[in-house]
Amino acid sequence: MITLIRKNILALEPYSTARDEFQGGDISVWLDANESPYDNGVNRYPDPHQKLLKKKISGMMGVPAESIFVGGAGSDEAIDITFRIFCEPGVDNAVAITPSYGVYKVAAAINDVQLREVQLNDDFSLPVEKLLEAADRHTKLMWVCSPNNPTGNAFPKEDLLRLAEGFSGMLVVDEAYVDFSEKGSVLHDIFSHHNIIVLRTFSKAWGMAGMRAGMAFAVPEVIEYFDRVKYPYNMSCIVQDELLRRIDAGTGNRIQEIKEWAKIMYDTLPEARCVEKVYPTDANFLLVKVTDANAVYDYLIENGVIVRNRSGMPGCANTLRITVGTPEENRRTLQLMKDYGK
Repeated sequence: MITLIRKNILALEPYSTARDEFQGGDISVWLDANESPYDNGVNRYPDPHQKLLKKKISGMMGVPAESIFVGGAGSDEAIDITFRIFCEPGVDNAVAITPSYGVYKVAAAINDVQLREVQLNDDFSLPVEKLLEAADRHTKLMWVCSPNNPTGNAFPKEDLLRLAEGFSGMLVVDEAYVDFSEKGSVLHDIFSHHNIIVLRTFSKAWGMAGMRAGMAFAVPEVIEYFDRVKYPYNMSCIVQDELLRRIDAGTGNRIQEIKEWAKIMYDTLPEARCVEKVYPTDANFLLVKVTDANAVYDYLIENGVIVRNRSGMPGCANTLRITVGTPEENRRTLQLMKDYGK
């Protein structure tokens, strides 16, 4: 793994904050960080290492705190940092499935890294051999979103482990939607397959998209470089405190309710004449093939409902991605779909 890391990142000396240099003691006067001394709740810098939050996540996920990175912008900060750690701009490349989450491609372009996209099979299953064949000696990363966005399906764990075992670079498995899936996770496989990085987010099942908080999990030797590359205070004290509070509160029955409604929508949407196919889902959304995606999308907009038109993505012609909403929102959307064209 260390041999995959860019030489300048290996040599990087991370920024040392005033609080990094503090070794403990009974301090009542803080004059080390050029902060305002007037207490308003946010006048002090946050913990740059999110120690309390990582301890909480560690207990929840069963992963040592040393294997956890916590960042902002959902998982997007971790995506960008992964490119910056492993890929030499203009030299190295990465492989990704398509259709999938568009930020991988954007982050690759920002970091001047070629992204080689490999089309999913016609049934949206994982083309393991084609992904491995797309890699060469300059391929440092492979991106797989599972459950995948926008197709909704989770890939079998054995396929993901085959990729990790057959690939000489780092396999990044984005598990943003894994809480809705029954097909398991590779989170704890990071300790047997040291080239796996797992991404998670608080945006989906935890209902905190507005908090912009995400996580990366890997062996400590990899997470050490995430912490070197990240900016010093990458998560505010407000977000850290709120995450701690909301983690303790839990998710209640919301995940189960979303899964139940996903099943109802999967069973009911085919009753609409404009629906040609509803793809099985392991996520909190459904990919729906319709007769005319642009027309159905406009019709829903006119009636106050917005979904995502995914027709421009490879293999997704005339498809809409419909997120599971509240029961009232779901009933309204289902009725609108049934009424379309009447």
